[in-house]
Amino acid sequence: MTTTLAPSAPTVHGTVRPASVRAPLRDVATMTRREARRSLRSIDGLVTAFALPVLIMSAFVIVFGGAISGGTGGEYIDYVVPGVLVMCLGMNSATAATGVAQDMTTGTIDRFKTLPIFSSSALWGHVIASVVRNLASVVVVLLVAIAYGFRPEADLGQWLGFVGFAVLAVVTFTWLCVVFGLVLSVEASMSVSMIFLFVPYLSSGFVPVDTMPDWLHGFAEHQPFTPIIESVRGLLGGAPDAATIVTACVWLVGFLAASVVVGGVLYRRRTAR
Repeated sequence: MTTTLAPSAPTVHGTVRPASVRAPLRDVATMTRREARRSLRSIDGLVTAFALPVLIMSAFVIVFGGAISGGTGGEYIDYVVPGVLVMCLGMNSATAATGVAQDMTTGTIDRFKTLPIFSSSALWGHVIASVVRNLASVVVVLLVAIAYGFRPEADLGQWLGFVGFAVLAVVTFTWLCVVFGLVLSVEASMSVSMIFLFVPYLSSGFVPVDTMPDWLHGFAEHQPFTPIIESVRGLLGGAPDAATIVTACVWLVGFLAASVVVGGVLYRRRTAR
């Protein structure tokens, strides 16, 4: 009598394990908790996540607000908060670059390779922890902004749209930073946050584009941060523009798809050694 063996479940890092959807989800949840604990133990990370965005907003509102408000067509705090929020999302996401670089260079990933776990769970742990950290930071910034006089006019649907858009932005920014973390040293990865700190200044985040020098208009109008910030401004202001949101989502989804593909290829190559 001939016995037919059932096909084996897919292997993870060379180890056969029963096929299950819950197993990868459990692995990702474990890695997310690991990254969350590491974030809570990092004083620098907590300052970057919660204190720095508030300090930046305070500087623009309190120090520069009186001089700048004349060109924004209203209260400057209502204009600048969306730019600060997007900058906050980017800077907080950039910590994933350093976290991934540390995992890749300290032997952590090599240890994970010996375990029967979902191969990309470490990367997804960084991404999901970044989403949670960023949303908490956004809440803090919004509460301080409201204390300063910020008055969002969004209804419930627009608030939900803002949350969904913020999650998409964080996931995109974090996956982009994961790619940087896979190719940079730990020291070099720490400079990734400068992208999200500097480039938003060359957008409509802090002053209207038409107040900038003429030679800068083209870049400021067509770089991705401008529609992203304008989408947040429209959602929180109660007057979202569908075309601007679509443009922003195209930028974000395009960067996300490219980052996931490139990150997956780089991770497989680095872990195949």
